Amino acid sequence: MGVGSDDPRRRVPRTDVLLADPRLAAAAATLGRGRVKAVIAVAQDRARHGEIAPEDVADLAAASLPRTPSLQPVINATGVILHTNLGRAPLSPGAVEAVVCAAGYTDVELDLGTGRRASRGRGAMAALRAAVPDAGAVHVVNNGAAALALAATALAQDREIIVSRGELVEIGDGFRLPDLLQSTGARLREVGTTNRTALRDYAAAVGPGTGFVLKVHPSNFVVRGFTSAVSVSDLATLGPPVVADIGSGLLAPDPLLPGEPAAASTLRAGAALVTASGDKLLGGPQAGLLLGRADLVERLRRHPLARALRVDKLTLAALEATLQGPPGPIWRALRADPAMLRARAELMRAELAADVVASTAVVGGGGAPELRLESWALALPERYAGPLRRGDPPVVGRVERGMLLLDLRCVPPELDGALRAAVTRAGEGL
Repeated sequence: MGVGSDDPRRRVPRTDVLLADPRLAAAAATLGRGRVKAVIAVAQDRARHGEIAPEDVADLAAASLPRTPSLQPVINATGVILHTNLGRAPLSPGAVEAVVCAAGYTDVELDLGTGRRASRGRGAMAALRAAVPDAGAVHVVNNGAAALALAATALAQDREIIVSRGELVEIGDGFRLPDLLQSTGARLREVGTTNRTALRDYAAAVGPGTGFVLKVHPSNFVVRGFTSAVSVSDLATLGPPVVADIGSGLLAPDPLLPGEPAAASTLRAGAALVTASGDKLLGGPQAGLLLGRADLVERLRRHPLARALRVDKLTLAALEATLQGPPGPIWRALRADPAMLRARAELMRAELAADVVASTAVVGGGGAPELRLESWALALPERYAGPLRRGDPPVVGRVERGMLLLDLRCVPPELDGALRAAVTRAGEGL
């Protein structure tokens, strides 16, 4: 049977008409015409089956457009400053601007004055060198584990790495430090015990086959009681180079984080090479930092594996801006005034019918495991957690004792309005 003139299916807009809709035309410019046409086809099919009115096809198609990228900005109300599942350090505005500037053609490996090839990422390397003047040279790879893997490959392949048994840590997602190191072709020479290692243990293990002595800061756990460890300065007396993995990317000592080793002080203590992450306490992009003796850093930089671990221009741009710019979101979250956090929570309480409760925030990201930061949070029934996570923007809090806590320490004040609106929408849907 044919379709009658009064059949609503005849009123379903044609694809070319829909592609002229400003919303869909703009989406086609970024998502591609094919992807937008596929969304339009689904909306048209629903109209032909009577599920929606023909005049609603354009609205449904616009609402169904895929997000690009699929990553969504999230309001972090967990109270965990460096939340690994939320991407660790949020970039500073200056770093974000630098990434945008670097997105097109850049002079990343070109000297505009001479027209000849130039050192890659020279601006970022100069900024890192200036931030840690105790380092004879610096290099950057794509993450902290890569920095240590490059050091092990270049300095200890087919040789021994001497390391305390108490420092053979698991670094996350089931990956373990000994497995990482052994995958490079190095041999591990474990010394001491889980809770106690002495200088004499290291000294007895040093020999002609020693590549380096490894000192690992156990940044995501603490062992207490009958314990002992050996300092970098003592290890430096043994002869072989000391490679110190400080983990969290703290470049200079910070009185707020007395238990966290800094790159500068670790080098001054005698480490030949320091490895660290760029996306933790430094507050920059994901990167692995290598700082230390010029001859060792040059060996790492020229090793064939260094090419496979090379960072891209966006990382270099963000890292340079982080190092040279003002303190970013991580610094501000660490130093947020609890009184101001409470005042912000009180302002939102009346509109949201929420309680204001004292909270405790943490550094997270494998850094400063014992540091507890006084904070304040909005307390809502646990049933709000799911709708808030699925909202736009998503809001992620933490559930404790049947209540959802929205800790404000990691929420910038300029997002208070968005947080308030998200909670209101979630409440209306319950």
